Amino acid sequence: MAQYDVGFFSHWSEFETKLTQWVQQAASHGAKLLVFPEYGSMELASLFGKDVYSCLSKQLHEMQTIYADYEALYTQLAKQFDVMILASTFPVIQVDGSFRNRANLFGVDGLIGYQDKLIMTRFENEQWLIQPGTEIKVIDTDIGRIAINICYDVEFPLIAYQQVKAGADVILAPSCTDTNAGFHRVRIGCQARALENQCFVLQSPTFGNAEWSEAVDVNTGRASIYTPVDYGFPDNGILTQGCHDTAQWVYAELDLTEIAKVRQEGQVFNYRDWPLQNTLQAPTTN
Repeated sequence: MAQYDVGFFSHWSEFETKLTQWVQQAASHGAKLLVFPEYGSMELASLFGKDVYSCLSKQLHEMQTIYADYEALYTQLAKQFDVMILASTFPVIQVDGSFRNRANLFGVDGLIGYQDKLIMTRFENEQWLIQPGTEIKVIDTDIGRIAINICYDVEFPLIAYQQVKAGADVILAPSCTDTNAGFHRVRIGCQARALENQCFVLQSPTFGNAEWSEAVDVNTGRASIYTPVDYGFPDNGILTQGCHDTAQWVYAELDLTEIAKVRQEGQVFNYRDWPLQNTLQAPTTN
């Protein structure tokens, strides 16, 4: 998981060098699945000058001019280093002129699939005017089915439950939060989804300050991997996490067979027992 610092660039080549170094470092440690955060792409607004990066609407429109290059770079790096990469989410313009916050998953043969953010924060709704996606997806990959919950989405349990029900044992949670409270809301959501669904949840946040940016000026969080809280897993449900004071990769080896095992032999059966809630009757009020 990337605990990814937001940079500032004068030329596209500077971003290309930075991203290549990040991917190369992870690949050199044997990583096969690389996860970048929500809105890490907003550092690219710096390429268009202060008049653009100081304006929420202008940066969205200008960034569309480099979206194809952005996809091509991730495709190239996935192939070059033989890895699968969840790219930093990108605000992608739609045919009706609206924008979606999109997470693209790339493999050695290019784009594997994508997930648009489904539930928007107040900032996205009221100031940035980014619209929600409409489709909950799972993505078939060489390591199995993968789901994506973009930041705020992971705080809503029915999204992840439907994805796990459709076969996902791993949920990727790219995030971008500007306060400790925001980070902990997402973390609590991630841990709850791992607990309820007895699955892995992988969180990648933006990190550090970018005072020049109107969109991602303050970034708080730790890259973390969350697990079921049961036999063979950490007692606190946190397999690994980043330091609080530096940009970095966080690594772990995941055994997906342990997910099937805990669902069959665990102390509790959270995932199996989920539907029992629907049989219970709430009290009525007079």
